[in-house]
Amino acid sequence: MQSPVAMILAAGRGERMRPLADLIPKPLLEVAGKSLIQWQVERLVAGGLPDIVINHAWLGEKIEAALGDGSRFGARIVYSAERDALETVGGIVHALPLLGNRPFVVTSGDVYTEYPYANLLPVVKALEAEFPRRAAHFVMADNPPFHQRGDMAVKGGMASMEGDKLNYSGIAVYHPALFGGFKGRVKMKLFPWAFQFVREGKVSAEHFSGRWDNIGTPTQLEALNRQLSQSMV
Repeated sequence: MQSPVAMILAAGRGERMRPLADLIPKPLLEVAGKSLIQWQVERLVAGGLPDIVINHAWLGEKIEAALGDGSRFGARIVYSAERDALETVGGIVHALPLLGNRPFVVTSGDVYTEYPYANLLPVVKALEAEFPRRAAHFVMADNPPFHQRGDMAVKGGMASMEGDKLNYSGIAVYHPALFGGFKGRVKMKLFPWAFQFVREGKVSAEHFSGRWDNIGTPTQLEALNRQLSQSMV
C-alpha cells in the first residue's frame, strides 16, 4: 500500500519574524545550515512519508525554487498555491484534491522538531479503520514560554479540554472527511473549530516531550541556531 500523504503548512506571512520574513518566507529561514522546511521534509522522508503536499502564499515561488520536486531529498513534493494565506483549515480544504482519500499527516513548515514521524504510520491505519468514531490525532508538546496556558490535555490517549493542558504542536493526522462539509474557498483557523471534535471524544492524542521549537521572532531563531550549531559540533 502506498505511504500516506503528509502536508506541510507553509503559507503564513510570519509577521513577528519581520524584517527577515519580508524578503524570504519564514519556512526558508535557516537553522544549523538548513531551512526549517528542509528539516521537516527530510524528517518526513526518514519517517516513511515521502509524498508531501506543501501549501504556500507569501513568496511561495521561493519555496518551490528551493525544494523543487523534492527528489534530491528522496521526496515527491507537489504544491498547493494560495492567493493569500487561508489559515490551517482553509489551507487543508484547498489542498484536499492533492491529499487523497486516506487519513493524512499535517505538520508546520516553520517549526523545528525532532518528532519521529514514523510513529504516525500506525495512527493513520487506525484512524482509517475507526472513522467516524475517531476523526483526528493531535501531537501535543510541552508549553512554550509564550503559551503557558496550553491548548488541550492528554487523558488515556485522548485529547481533552479538561486537565493540565499542553501545547498543540502543529503535528496531527486528519481524516479527509472531516473537511468534506466545506465548499469553495475557506479561510479559517484550526481552533476553535477543532475543539468540537475534542469535546465529542473523536480526537486521540499523545505527548511528545522531545525537541520542539516554534520560532516566532528573529531573537528566537538566533538562539535556536546557536544551540543546534553547538550541539552538532
